[in-house]
Amino acid sequence: MKLKYGLDDKPRFGATMLYGLQWFMICIPVVLTSTFIAPAGEMVFFTQKMFAVMGITIILQALWGHRMPLIAGPAAALLMGVLTARTQGFTAEAIYPSMIIGGALLTLTAVSGLMGKIQRLFTPRIVVSILLLIAFTIAKPIIGLIFSNHDHQLLALLFALIGVPLMACANNLLRGIAKTMVVIVAMIAGSLLYYCITGFPTQLMSDSIAPRLFVGSVAALDAGLVLSFIFCYIALIINEVGSVQSLGEMVGADKMGRRNKWGMGLTGIMNMAAGAVGVLGPIDYSLSPGVVASTSCASRYTILPAAVLMVLLAFWPNGVAVLLTIPEPVMGVVLLFLMCTQVAAGLTMMQGSQAALTFRDGMVLGVPIMFNIMLSFAPQEAIAAIPALARPIVGNGFVMGIIAVLIVEHIVLRQKPKQ
Repeated sequence: MKLKYGLDDKPRFGATMLYGLQWFMICIPVVLTSTFIAPAGEMVFFTQKMFAVMGITIILQALWGHRMPLIAGPAAALLMGVLTARTQGFTAEAIYPSMIIGGALLTLTAVSGLMGKIQRLFTPRIVVSILLLIAFTIAKPIIGLIFSNHDHQLLALLFALIGVPLMACANNLLRGIAKTMVVIVAMIAGSLLYYCITGFPTQLMSDSIAPRLFVGSVAALDAGLVLSFIFCYIALIINEVGSVQSLGEMVGADKMGRRNKWGMGLTGIMNMAAGAVGVLGPIDYSLSPGVVASTSCASRYTILPAAVLMVLLAFWPNGVAVLLTIPEPVMGVVLLFLMCTQVAAGLTMMQGSQAALTFRDGMVLGVPIMFNIMLSFAPQEAIAAIPALARPIVGNGFVMGIIAVLIVEHIVLRQKPKQ
């Protein structure tokens, strides 16, 4: 495609600031849609840390990592791991050190050259399956968000039934930068409408949390939980490579091997940093190519102002508190729409790669999805009956879905090579 600015071009200061503001407006909802997992009483502080980690990641990636304009946001695969671990009774002191270990292994895998060998395991069916598993796994937390206000259950249901089709319609009709603004406009408009009906909040959230690191929480480590997060990082690898490759191919970037290696290595390092401060690790988001296509600007320098603003916002708790006035039902509806786009991306890839042409192919996709649904909605008594060492793995629908698709694809229903 014809670009006004290439990867290494430096637009004039005014243009850079304008492009940066556009990137910033897109980055905000990327961070906010994962803040619902913040510990009780730490919402503002947790969000501040998220903005800081994601902003620093973007700066480092644009200048020294993959050196492309890619939005960094909390990894959905790790969100699945944290949500499941919390339902099983694990505390932050056990969860985030596991993330540090996963980030270290990711960095080692990237710099050692093992990435190419690991990627061979991921057939198109496995990649499609993982994309779909993320959407199905987060369904239960989304339901909890949408119906979190017990006094306005019908209102929440109407918001979901009307809001998702409206966002889908806007996403289909709009073009250019307007299309990328659908989510944040929906958040603002939905919040205003919701509060007009239920009443506006009288005060902002406030935290009084002392910063702490999770690096030294070795005593709380659980072997099963660590292994569970390693499988989450397998899914993260797929998403990261896909995001970098899609934008690289779109803009005709050179030295993609180097970009993938250093981009993945830096992602691993920043996941270690995220685990140390107690937030979700970052990943590059695949929505960036759409922004580049709409603006005809692929300059990596234009995303730097957005990253700097994210870091500055991390030091402004009142500003973060204002952003967090978005009601949980509205956030749940927005997440529901985003998971619709996740399913659409998976189905589109399935068609493009012809990943499901036979009944056997359908079984490879169907078995992990049904395993995931069964475990995600299984009674807590059944999960509690699983031996403690295996519970973080067997009780995690997302992880078991990944294990199931790998076993079914490569062992149970393995295709014999053509003669």
